[in-house]
Amino acid sequence: MTIKDGDFIKVTYTGKLEDGKVFDTTNEELARVHGIFNQNGRYGGDVIIIGANQTIPGLEEDIKQHEAGYEGTVSVPPELGFGHRDPKKLRDIPTKKFKQTPQVGMQIQIDGSYGTVTKVMGRHVRIDFNSLMAGQTVTYDYKLLEVIEGTKNKAVGLGTLYTGHELDIEIEGTVASVNVPIEFNYSQSWIVSKGQMALEIIKYTDITEVRFIEVYTEEMLKMQSEEPIESGEE
Repeated sequence: MTIKDGDFIKVTYTGKLEDGKVFDTTNEELARVHGIFNQNGRYGGDVIIIGANQTIPGLEEDIKQHEAGYEGTVSVPPELGFGHRDPKKLRDIPTKKFKQTPQVGMQIQIDGSYGTVTKVMGRHVRIDFNSLMAGQTVTYDYKLLEVIEGTKNKAVGLGTLYTGHELDIEIEGTVASVNVPIEFNYSQSWIVSKGQMALEIIKYTDITEVRFIEVYTEEMLKMQSEEPIESGEE
């Protein structure tokens, strides 16, 4: 059966730029080879919801033409991918603002936005805040591993997508209880992503309520109190 909106699918993929450079992949070995390995990521395939804007439109539209088990390649132009380059996202910043000597190709973060140093001009540095993929026709080699069935499997799949970990999720009727690993409670990204994860579980499954369960024990609190505190002073 052809993939359709609302389906949960598990897919493996490798995304490449026009020059063949790999910028994203679910293959751990490839990620290591191309220098994009994320130690906090989970490899082997992502679970995504078709029609939920969890991938670029061009890839999603190609997926909807096929069935589980399909393996192929699609080229995606900027308008259906990561958009065209925006000249307004080029900024010149005084060199004195940098703690380290700026060099072309250096990745930096300013006011929550990530950019790349493209030119060093004496007292100023040009930063490009466009996505690396902006303006490029990207290519995806992908395989549709399976269509995910069952409420629990769908919820666990979404949890993995948002956290990179296979979460312990219990389903009772229309209530999903997510057992939150203790280390997540100190993660800013988890604070942001758990709300979106809950909304999508409710929207795309028969779950009507999502509960996040945090467990603290005396031993955990003791370990936390014994950790050294950084003053933040140099």
